[in-house]
Formats: sequence, structure tokens, C-alpha cells
Amino acid sequence: MTRGSTRPTSRDVAQAAGVSQAAVSLVLGDKWRGRVSQTTAERVRQAARELGYRPNLAARNLRLGRTRTVLLVVPALTTEFFGGVYTGAARVAAQHGFGVVLYPSPAGIGPARDPFASAQAALDGVIASSMAADALTDIRGDQLPLVMLDSDPQGSLGAATVNLDIADGVRQITDHLLNLGHRHFLHLAADIASWTFEVRAHELATRLSDVPGTLLRTARAPISIEDSVTAAEAALSAPGPRPTALVCDDDKLAAGAYKAARRLGLRIPEDVSVTGLDDLALAQALDPELTTVRLDAELFGERGMQALLAVLEGRTPDGGDIPVELMIRGSTAPPRA
Repeated sequence: MTRGSTRPTSRDVAQAAGVSQAAVSLVLGDKWRGRVSQTTAERVRQAARELGYRPNLAARNLRLGRTRTVLLVVPALTTEFFGGVYTGAARVAAQHGFGVVLYPSPAGIGPARDPFASAQAALDGVIASSMAADALTDIRGDQLPLVMLDSDPQGSLGAATVNLDIADGVRQITDHLLNLGHRHFLHLAADIASWTFEVRAHELATRLSDVPGTLLRTARAPISIEDSVTAAEAALSAPGPRPTALVCDDDKLAAGAYKAARRLGLRIPEDVSVTGLDDLALAQALDPELTTVRLDAELFGERGMQALLAVLEGRTPDGGDIPVELMIRGSTAPPRA
């Protein structure tokens, strides 16, 4: 093919690589495994790169009846966590010739409106994070494959689920505080009707119920620093013994707890230990740095996209929750005698 001619074709790639057009189609459609050798696949990809070949996706999608587009629905974009989920999902999608459209649901975790004239015509599948499966009905109907992230496996309406091991994260936090000697706990809970926050409350209460002499109180707040300050200040100044450990459902709630404690003249961790959950960038910006649970958002997104690809190919997605890690920093210490 001479410079200045029309765009290269799959026939040009096949001739350059010394293979058939069918082999080119298999390799560039990522369906070569078990059909052509890895060496041949790399030779095809190299020829395509050198020629500047790009598949005609519009024509291919017309033949396959596929758009190679996935919708990632999240409740909000108020933290970098969901940005990490998108980054991971988009990375895996790109490796397989898919694109990911990020859609923050206007209704939060509530019913999500269809962002397209017809999502079923515009999409190959949906990944939804931290939402209930029935909130996606308008988008997916009963046709589009669905993968639920951070959602109840028992309430997924048959959709595949991928979860972080949030329960273990709460157990790690609780055991850390118990081992430091804390027995009087305040749970600053996210005031959101979501499965993931129900798990946190249940695991904290269950773990503490096994230890004699513990006391657990709960205060609720929306996930915002301002609301957290109000809720934490009221709870910490309430009559009766003051909690020595404050377990927050989210790092932003913990940041509000810091402000509330200081308004009351309390020192962290000398007077009250504080923990979060997420390990956002905020966690290390606080002083002292926040003890929290690290959730690998990008790996979460990668696993979600891998699960959707498996569903699209008729395979069963890999199982097992994604491990989480307790990050012990300066916001926790033994309670004062």
C-alpha cells in the first residue's frame, strides 16, 4: 500500500503478517485464543500497528449487533473512589475493544433514569456500583447484561455481583480498637439506605456483641463533612460516658468527626480514637493521619469489567470478594485510663 492511498484494510494487514483475513479478524476481535498461536497474534498486531490499521467498528458492530459500549452507573462523583472504579473498568474494557460511559445517577442510589433514547440499543451491558439491581430497571429492562458492584448478592435479581470484603474490613477495624483496649464505641453511620452500609453496621455490632463490657452507640449523618460535624458533635457531647473510639463508615465522615472533636476540645487520639473506611487521599491529609481501611477502587473496576465480559461470553465470572487492608496511622491509640 502506498503512502497517500485509502486507509489500510484487513486484507493489507493479512498480507503484511502472512496470514488469512480470518486470522486478522480473530486477533483484532480478541477471539484468537485457542485458534491461532500467540506468535501469530503478535505478528498480526504488529502489522496493524505499522500500517496504522483501525477496524471499522461501525461496520463490525452492524454485523455483530454489538455496540461495544458499557455503561458504568455510580450514585455520585463526590469522592475519588468512583473515579478509581471507572479507571479500572475502562482499562480492562480498552484491552478488549470496549468503551465505558460513566453515568452518575441523578437519583443517587434510587431509580436511575435511562440516559439514552434506548439504552438497550446503545449498550452491550451495564455495571452499577453501590446500587440495588431494581434501581437499574429503566436502563437495562430485562435484556442488558448487568454486573453489580458493592451490592447484595441475594438481591441482585440474577445479576452477577463483585464485592469488596467490607465485612472483613470492619472486623479488622473493630479488632484493632479492641486490642488497643477500647470498649466504648460510637458508630458514625452513613445515613443512606444501602446494602454496603448495612453490612458495616451489622459486622460492627456482631463483633462487639462477642466481647463482654462493650458499649455501642450510633449516630447517623449523610456523607458530607458538614453533616458529619453536626452529628459527631451532638453524639460526643451527649450525657453519659463519652465514647473513646469513633468508627466512621467513610473517610469524609471521619474528617467531620475530627472537626467536631476539636470544637469540643478533644484531642485525637489521646481523648478519642477515630477510624474511617475507604483510604481516600483525604485520609493522609488529616492531622493526625487517619487509620482506615484501604479499598482498591481500580481493582474493583477491573474485576467488574472482567465479570461483564464473562457474562457477555456466556462464562461464569470469577467468584470471591476482593481483600481489603487496614491502614494503621496516627488517629488511633489506647484509651486514657
